[in-house]
Amino acid sequence: MKHNRWLRLAAMVSTVTGLSLTAAPGPAAAADEQLDTARIQQVVQSFAGRAGYPGIAVAIIHGDQVVHVAGYGHDSSGAAMAANTPMPVASVSKSFTALAVMQLVEAGKIALDAPAQQYLPYLQLADPRGAQITVRELLNHTSGITDRTLAEKSLPQPDSLADAVHRARSATLATDPGTKYAYTNTNYHLAGRLVEVVSGQPFAAYLHDHVFAPLGMTDSTSIDQTPRDLPSQVRAGYLYAYGATVPVTEPKRFVAGSDGVITTAQDMARWLIMQSRGGVAANGTRLVSAASAAAMHMRGSPGSTYGMGWEQDGHGRVRHNGVWFTYTASHLLLPSGWGIAVLGNSGLGLANEGTDQLADALALLVTGGQPSAPAPIRLVTDLVLAGLTLLSVALGVRRLRRTRAWAAKARRRPRWLTVLRLLPRVVPALLLVGLPDALGLWYAGGRDITFRQLCYAALPLVLWAAVAAAMNLGTLATRVMALLRLRRPADAATVATTLSTQVAAGQRR
Repeated sequence: MKHNRWLRLAAMVSTVTGLSLTAAPGPAAAADEQLDTARIQQVVQSFAGRAGYPGIAVAIIHGDQVVHVAGYGHDSSGAAMAANTPMPVASVSKSFTALAVMQLVEAGKIALDAPAQQYLPYLQLADPRGAQITVRELLNHTSGITDRTLAEKSLPQPDSLADAVHRARSATLATDPGTKYAYTNTNYHLAGRLVEVVSGQPFAAYLHDHVFAPLGMTDSTSIDQTPRDLPSQVRAGYLYAYGATVPVTEPKRFVAGSDGVITTAQDMARWLIMQSRGGVAANGTRLVSAASAAAMHMRGSPGSTYGMGWEQDGHGRVRHNGVWFTYTASHLLLPSGWGIAVLGNSGLGLANEGTDQLADALALLVTGGQPSAPAPIRLVTDLVLAGLTLLSVALGVRRLRRTRAWAAKARRRPRWLTVLRLLPRVVPALLLVGLPDALGLWYAGGRDITFRQLCYAALPLVLWAAVAAAMNLGTLATRVMALLRLRRPADAATVATTLSTQVAAGQRR
């Protein structure tokens, strides 16, 4: 019964958001007939309804065959999502950057275990240990640079990869290079610049000539900065709050090397085939050796699941997801030769189930399993926060209405005790100010985020914090004013009584 109620709730969300999930199939091999495409659509539709994705594109491959490519739903212009609809894949881009570096390694132009400073002499960090950071450690996220030692999103955003290297010179290290995994986009900004310097080509041009063109990824490109460099055919993605999706522009961010690839489900199918075949494209072109392809998929350090642009789980599967504030994506490779890519036009959000969940559901489906439909945690979380926001308003109004009674009681208490009881009213405002840091540390593993970006990712949480802060500060202000008003008349009465006593005493004399 609970399961059915969640499905009905997801359907209501679909109705409220105007979600239309008509499939727009793209080209696929004859193997498409071996899959139940209606069941795939059902799985995608169920996910989209409960997770708030107006548009999704999916690619499924097996070995060297494109098994299924399709678009579902719509973009923010209202156009149907298709297999060739261009969308950002965010940090899935790191897999492309790692491949570019490995190509240059195989060409003898880069040594993985050489210091990155050997190729970027002006990469001189504020921490002298920075000279020890190797190329491999950049790709493994074990350089020692973290979002806490270089606030990648809060600092002014670079205009180019060269500027990104210059900005990184102010970085310190949280740990010695090579000793601990810490995910930060800065590592891949530096890796992207490494590709530019060693190859003698702009990063986007290198990807086009050595990755996209050989694979036949004709609709793919790479950009430097959002929203400035977004191709005109890329529509605004969506922000999600309280069960509604709203089209918004991606905030200004530097993404080259780390999360700047724009591609399609159709092109991602070609990419997955090459990765599944150990570096060989469907057309027979070899982009990297099998050894290099395997090395990228292997865990890079003890205690970490991260390789070079890929993560490996305990079941031999490799994957990477990508998160913008308005788009998300995932790609997944199974040991059995299946590959799945998912591109969605809703962004990072508090309790966002993410496209990884859909990729896992499709992986289960193609291998003979039956995916279930989990509860819509994203909606439930937002509704809980909405309830807390209304509760904060109700409690705040109640406190304001009881101000005079509170002040009358407070007059009889010692002043220090009254001050002590008023101090907690400042706490919600302090929490609001510190919310980006607190959420970055607790929810995002120490990642950096600005207050504006937090409004994209967790608007209901920000609104609750803002309402709680406003109501508590209002309570504080009205109570202090009430105490002052009560003391003035009391003081005046005391003075009048004293003067009357003095006058009466004088008359008796």
